[in-house]
Amino acid sequence: MWKGRFPVIFAISLGVIATSLAQQTQSTSQIQNTPDNQPQLKQRSTTPDASDAASDDSQQDPLKRQLSDKQRFKQQKELKQELKGPYRKWVDEDVRWIITDQELKAFKSLSNDEERDAFIEQFWQRRNPNPDSPENEYREEHYRRIEYANEHFAAGKPGWKTDRGMIYIKYGKPDSIDSHPSGGTYDRPIEEGGGTTSTFPFEVWHYRYLEGIGENIDIEFVDTCMCGDYHMTIDRSEKDALLHVPGAGLTMYEQMGMAKQADRFKGGLEALGNGPMSSMQQSKQFDRLEQYAKLQAPPVIKFKDLQLESFMSNHKLMTGPYFPFDVRTDFVKVTDDTVLVPITLQIKNRDITFNTKDGVATGEVHIIGRVSTITDRIVQSFEDTVEVQEPAELLTKALDYKRLYWKALPLRPGRYRIDIGIKDVNNPDHLGIFAQAINVPRYDDDKLASSSLILADRMELVPSKEIGAGNFVIGNTKLLPAVTANPTIPVTFQRSQKLNFWMQVYNLGIDEKSKQNNATVQYQIIDLASNKSILDMQEDSKKLGANSDQLTLEHSVPLANLQPGKYELKIKVNDSISNQEIAQSASFTVQ
Repeated sequence: MWKGRFPVIFAISLGVIATSLAQQTQSTSQIQNTPDNQPQLKQRSTTPDASDAASDDSQQDPLKRQLSDKQRFKQQKELKQELKGPYRKWVDEDVRWIITDQELKAFKSLSNDEERDAFIEQFWQRRNPNPDSPENEYREEHYRRIEYANEHFAAGKPGWKTDRGMIYIKYGKPDSIDSHPSGGTYDRPIEEGGGTTSTFPFEVWHYRYLEGIGENIDIEFVDTCMCGDYHMTIDRSEKDALLHVPGAGLTMYEQMGMAKQADRFKGGLEALGNGPMSSMQQSKQFDRLEQYAKLQAPPVIKFKDLQLESFMSNHKLMTGPYFPFDVRTDFVKVTDDTVLVPITLQIKNRDITFNTKDGVATGEVHIIGRVSTITDRIVQSFEDTVEVQEPAELLTKALDYKRLYWKALPLRPGRYRIDIGIKDVNNPDHLGIFAQAINVPRYDDDKLASSSLILADRMELVPSKEIGAGNFVIGNTKLLPAVTANPTIPVTFQRSQKLNFWMQVYNLGIDEKSKQNNATVQYQIIDLASNKSILDMQEDSKKLGANSDQLTLEHSVPLANLQPGKYELKIKVNDSISNQEIAQSASFTVQ
């Protein structure tokens, strides 16, 4: 991250400056005008006397002179009085939830409106996803969120002041909301002790991912005053309206006589009942505290790498050594008008500059990317810094490894341009640029179609709580794609590995009577040297999902029995109901 720098100007009273100037005119160093009207200093006598020490203090730059406590207090009071009108509103209301402590300190130290205007312009520019555009999408979205918060979350005070307003302004609309506006009967999940109770009105906002905070973030708001003022809480028992009513709202264990209601109040952040997962809940208290602290802080700023931006925007020739990396793009249907485009970057450790400290070798790679339309309108952008750490004694061996970076972008069907830049943080002149045109496909309802066929170095199912979330996760599967420098070059596998492949099929025909599909999936591995089929097998679509118009094909094939050489994987899908057929293929090399 590169942090912006702002000027800090100290105001000095006219009285101090006047006194200093009067002292300088009495000094033995006298100023005279020369013929070219430039002031010159007459040389002073080198004979030391008692007046020299006094004149040194009198000639000290008044801007660098340390202020007394009284002067400093007066200066701070004057600055506080100056910060009024629109500037006070901008700080106290407009950007209250997103300005950092450093920015706020710098802004309050400015001495005039001209500097404040320049600061505000730079403040928004640092957050602009498209610095070349005259419009600032971040600023426009920010003020839209404030307006939305005022309309929907007001509760005896403006909506932007409420906790729900704060979170909405910082992070936008949650991915889902579990709302209980009237409270009422509540069946506790087992991790909260189980059993039934009554609650105050409450909401749980769920975010799949928040930059700088983490994945699968749940934020709970409770309206204990029953007045519409929901406050954020880390105590899930706070919504329990019967928490302090003896004998009421008992947990499952308390009803069975295996725990006591009084045991809930023996310390800890939450007064949840004992149960089979109570010890697990206690161990997560520090995680909840950490998450709460991060939610209270301003959102992470993505500082723009102006050097990379310049090369990407203007397509300049690079003067330093090129930083090579490989890129792969795939397409996966999400909805009728949205396609997920996973972008996978592969970087060799050997191309990263490592710094060694305390026995650990660390390398950092700064990545920025953007997707634009054919009219140069940016529709998606991303920016990350990836850190690679290896024990110093193992660095030589680790240089042979490769690192993958994955970013999945939702896009509408159409033609786009992808620009990606990477920078070696420990060697700033070491840059790499990638640009490619892509055509995001349209998946029509009546046309048999498929996603990309992905060959993966690793493929595994994920736990239910991680489905559809996290890096390299598509649906319920985690895929680490095999990437090459050029799509026309086959990916390489070792004989000790497995050939993992993944593909989805869309818009299968469904029989009106049986409400089932009826398609055949054929898998073939062909030796390209002899053009002979090494593997040929078929699969019935009904075994994969008889009542679905979408199938996920994922298999792992051991390569130990294949001789070194070039091969091709072919997948054919024949739909007997819609009388349509599709095929996908991918080449690979076995070593």
